[in-house]
Amino acid sequence: MKEIKKVLLVIAFVFGAVIYTNAQTKVAHINTQELISAMPEMKAAKAQFDKLQQSLGSDIQASVTEYRNKLTQYTNEASTKTATENENRKKELAELETRIQEAQASAQKTAETKYVDLTKPIQEKALAAIQKVARAQGFSYVLDETPGSGLLLADGTNLMDAVKRELGI
Repeated sequence: MKEIKKVLLVIAFVFGAVIYTNAQTKVAHINTQELISAMPEMKAAKAQFDKLQQSLGSDIQASVTEYRNKLTQYTNEASTKTATENENRKKELAELETRIQEAQASAQKTAETKYVDLTKPIQEKALAAIQKVARAQGFSYVLDETPGSGLLLADGTNLMDAVKRELGI
């Protein structure tokens, strides 16, 4: 009988310790997308990225304009040309179309790579600031409340203001 009492006492003690430990866990939340968008570095990166996209787009647009002009010209002159000439023109148009598609794919890949290169250091800086603030305030967990991140309830402390102060924004 004494053994059962000892076992129950130990179980109660362990259970109480677990409840006490869990009660001490602090959870906060922050919208990382909103934070990163507010950072001056992100605004500069977005301007640089937009400039790159505009440059890439203008190069492709010039090729598309060339293609359309040749297509119009070839269509208008088709009746006055021989079958061999028309066949050569079709091949030329097909090659130009292929080059345009390749240029578009290359431009998209270049843009994606540049976006990652521009935003990765900004994301790392934001994460470091979040971790610093969370640790300073004694939070064990910080949940991302960005839409689509899977957060269902956000009644805890929001770290946005403290992290913005840490970043100087």
